[in-house]
Parts: sequence; C-alpha cells; structure tokens
Amino acid sequence: MKAIKVIKFGGPEVMELIDLPDPVVGPDEELINVTSIGVNYADTHQIENSYRVAQTLPLFPGLEVVGTTVSGRRVLASVGHGGYAQRAVANKNLVIDIPTGVSDEQALAMLVQGTTAWHILKTVGHLQPGETVVIHAAAGGVGSIAIQLAKLWGGKVIAVTSAGKKAELAKSLGADVVIDANAEDLQGAMREANGGKRPDIILEMVGGKTFDDSLAVLAPFGRLVTFGMASRKPPTPVQPSTLIGGTKSIVGFWLGNCFGNKELLNDVIVELFSMVASGTLIPVIGEIFPLSRAGDAHRAIVGRQTTGKVTLNPAL
Repeated sequence: MKAIKVIKFGGPEVMELIDLPDPVVGPDEELINVTSIGVNYADTHQIENSYRVAQTLPLFPGLEVVGTTVSGRRVLASVGHGGYAQRAVANKNLVIDIPTGVSDEQALAMLVQGTTAWHILKTVGHLQPGETVVIHAAAGGVGSIAIQLAKLWGGKVIAVTSAGKKAELAKSLGADVVIDANAEDLQGAMREANGGKRPDIILEMVGGKTFDDSLAVLAPFGRLVTFGMASRKPPTPVQPSTLIGGTKSIVGFWLGNCFGNKELLNDVIVELFSMVASGTLIPVIGEIFPLSRAGDAHRAIVGRQTTGKVTLNPAL
C-alpha cells in the first residue's frame, strides 16, 4: 500500500510517499480500506514535533480516515497514527458507522472539527441563547461549523476572517456580522460589531496578539475558549488579577481528552451526523488533494489558504 512516512521533523517537505506492507490488525482493531483521509491543523504540528504530545521517528502521520471494513461497513475512524495511507487500523471503539446521506468528506469534517465546535460552544463555552459569540478563523473547518451551531443554539455570531471569499462564506453560513481579521484595531472592531458591547464568548485558536485582544475585549462573566495556536506565537502571559478584575474566564479545550469517552465523542458525532443528513448542518468541504501531495495540503493550511475541511484522496 501507499503511505506517507516522516524520518526527520520539519515542514511539509519531510513527508515522503512510500510503499509499505498492509498494517497488522490486533484483536480489538478493525482494518479499514481507506477512501478518504482528513487533514487537520494538528497534523502540521505533528510533523514538526511541536504538537501537545511529543512525537517519535519514524512518524506515520494522519489521525482520521473514512473507508470500509473487511465486513463491508462504511465507517469514520480515529486512528492513533498512520492515517495518511491506503489502509489503516483503528480501535473498534473509535469506529463509527456513517449513515446514508453523509459523504466521506462530510463525515471527516465531524470527527475533529465538528466535535471541537460542539464542545467549545456547549461543553466548555456554556453558550446561552442571546449571547454573542466571536469566532476567529471563521471560514476554517472548526469555525465554519461553529457559526452554524452557534446560530442553531440561539447565539449572535461575529465572524472574524480575512476579507473576500472567506468573509462571504462566513456570512452565507449565518454569521450576523463579519469583521476583517487584519483590522488595525481588532478590539474596536469586535466591540463595534456588537453594538459597542463586549462579547460574551470568544473562540480563539490563533494565539499571539489575537488572543491578547480577545481577552481584553471580553465582557464581564465572559469566556475566552482557547483551542489552538495557529500563528505559532504565544500570547502575553496572563496575570490572575486580570481575570479577577474583569470577572473573566479562560478555558482551554483539547479534543484528545474526549477520546475513550463515548458520550463526549461517539455520541456527539452520531448527533452531528444526524444534523448533516437532515440538512440542518452543512459542512464546508475544501480542497481534496491526492495523497501524493500531502505536503501541498499542509502548505495550504499553514498558509491560511483553505476553507472548510481539507482531505486527501488515497487513490491518487
């Protein structure tokens, strides 16, 4: 089978397409003939060894696939490694059947992006009807789903993204207001978009100055949910007195803490599948790259040139 292998840490150029034997299947695992592969921002950190969990070499990247099992089930699966391949193995507890009416790419959009959007809004963001939510990187995989969920759950959405097609996409998904991520006065733009008021919830995964501006503009009793650092730039260290004086909360979220918990992962995905199948939730499907061009997929994501869910086709 064809697969991607990394023998030294670095950027997209370290990924090499090679021939490998089929993976060995353990007693609690399923062999999956892969038809589509999800690409996540975490993957770009993995190959650099800048991810939350230290990586080892050789590295076989890829955390999620769609395909068919030996018994013919069409499934979405989370894999610990080796997803960038034509065949993969997954723990049986992390294999979820895909219903009719949900495409391969739509299914992949639910495992990382869909569940993350769900949890940062509901589980740790505690969104209440009538609250204002600022969503950074609003045209991306998580942001494009978070816009729709926040509106379904009664929130007012301020989408932050670059101008042009990404702004148009955010508006088409239901955002009440769209502001330019490159605004000179981002704090002022966020308040102006909310009628001069401070926002209640801010979903932030950029880091650096974006995090700093978001915390500064947050309303009393507001929640700043941080779930990434795409800029690779850390924010200014936060003093507890800042949170006390503003009655503000900073909440972290990492999807890895949901794995192994059926209620937090499998059940949420099943609910999201139902929403997709009914047309209530419309995943934005981005570019589909050949497996042989996995490096180009990473370059596009890091360069913020993508919208929605980016995938790889293992047949190419």
